[in-house]
Amino acid sequence: MKKDRDHVVVTVVGTDKVGIVAKISGLFAKHNVNIIDISQTIMGDLFTMIMLVDLEKADLGLDDLTKKLDRLSKRIGVQIIVQHERIFRFMHRI
Repeated sequence: MKKDRDHVVVTVVGTDKVGIVAKISGLFAKHNVNIIDISQTIMGDLFTMIMLVDLEKADLGLDDLTKKLDRLSKRIGVQIIVQHERIFRFMHRI
């Protein structure tokens, strides 16, 4: 059984361009981060994506993943927000 303590929500927003999904998922694959669920929408030229990922078998922790995604976000020109699933759910409860 998966432990929710290893689940992280990754939100991506920016201007649509080729390669956003490939670059982010490539970084995840490189570090053995498993994508559990993914939803993506393009509204005009605005790209939005939210992913639920599992760090259980990853070769890096949440802090290092956040740093790598921050560097990647600057290179590809999107905003990437990384939150532990419990924090995300607490912040977005009704």
